[in-house]
Amino acid sequence: QVQLVESGGGLVQPGGSLRLSCVASGFTFRPTIMKWYRQAPGKERELVGFISRDGSTYYADSVKGRFTISRDNGKNTVFLQMNSLKPEDTAVYLCNVFQSGQVYWGRGTQVTVSS
Repeated sequence: QVQLVESGGGLVQPGGSLRLSCVASGFTFRPTIMKWYRQAPGKERELVGFISRDGSTYYADSVKGRFTISRDNGKNTVFLQMNSLKPEDTAVYLCNVFQSGQVYWGRGTQVTVSS
């Protein structure tokens, strides 16, 4: 059974940093593309970025240069390092994987950027 569990969210001031984690289980983690999405209140879910099995990454323009995705294959974990956070980064951040013809989501972790 595929499971994704996010953690690391919280309240942070503008300009601050947070590091989110997503621990995966139930599938072979190493070769799998792992994605981060976010959903702000009243807005559609949007792709933040992803990391492929060779470590190459893609980022949405809105977070490029501020966010970094990495992975630890030995711990089946993908990370989202968020720096220079802005109020508009406030959202629930979710981990996503496509596996065996299905899309799986974690429950998400809330990130609030406010002074």
